[in-house]
Amino acid sequence: MTKKQSRPNILVVNDDGITAPGIKNLIEVAQELGNVVVVAPDGPQSGMGHAITIGKPLRFDQVDLYPGVEMYKCSGTPVDCVKLAVNKIFKGKKPDLCVSGVNHGLNNSINVIYSGTMSAAVEGAIEGIPSIGFSLDDFSQQADFSHCKKYIKTISMEVLKHGLPPATLLNVNFPKGDNLKGIKICRQANAKWAEEFDERKDPYERPYYWLTGVFQNNDKGEDTDVWALEHGFVSVVPVQFDLTAHHAIPVLNSWTFDV
Repeated sequence: MTKKQSRPNILVVNDDGITAPGIKNLIEVAQELGNVVVVAPDGPQSGMGHAITIGKPLRFDQVDLYPGVEMYKCSGTPVDCVKLAVNKIFKGKKPDLCVSGVNHGLNNSINVIYSGTMSAAVEGAIEGIPSIGFSLDDFSQQADFSHCKKYIKTISMEVLKHGLPPATLLNVNFPKGDNLKGIKICRQANAKWAEEFDERKDPYERPYYWLTGVFQNNDKGEDTDVWALEHGFVSVVPVQFDLTAHHAIPVLNSWTFDV
C-alpha cells in the first residue's frame, strides 16, 4: 500500500457489503479528506455485531469498483475486515481514521450492540484508530445520502484534527430527508426491541421463524439519540468499548461472599 505523507490515510468499512450505495457515498467524502483504502464484506453482514471468523479460512481480494480507490472484498465479517486491513494491508502502521457505513438503517440506542457497522468502528477504536460509525434512517437500496455528506465531512475533519478520547468512538445517525436542523451530541437512549418470532411453514410443512418486533423507547429525555433523530437532528453519541459497570463495583464490594 502506498502512502502520500501530506494526506491522512482513511480506512473505509461497512456491513452492507462492498457494493452497497452507502459505502459509495462514504468513499466519495473520504476521498476529499485523504488517501482511501476500502475493506468491506463481499456480501451483506448486517446484525453480525462483533463476530469474528475463527472456524474457516478468511479470504480477501482486490477489486476495481471506483477509479483511484484501493479496494478489497472480504469473505468475513465487518470486524474481520478491520483486523485484516490493519494487519495485512496497513501492516501494523495504523490508518489515521476509520469510518464505517453509511449503514442502511439506524444504529441508535440499543442497536449499537447488534450492529456490524458499529462493531467495525469499535474494532478500529480497539486498534487505537480514531473511528466513526455512520448510519441513515433508510433501508432502501435507493436511499438518498446526499444530505448526509456535509455532516460526514465536518465530523470526520474534526476527528482528524482533534482525535478522540482514549477507548472512545463516535456513533453518528442521520434522519431521513434533507431538512436537517444540525448536530446534537447525545447519550444513548434507554430503548429496546420487543421481539416476536413469526412462525411460518416451508413447502414440507416444517416450521421456521422470522424475527419481527417493535422498537420501544422507554426514555423520555431530550438529550438522547432517539429524541434528536425524531426532531430532525443528526445524533452524535460518544461510545466506549469498556463494558464494565463501574457504578456496580461498590455494590458488589458490599456483598459477603462466603466460600
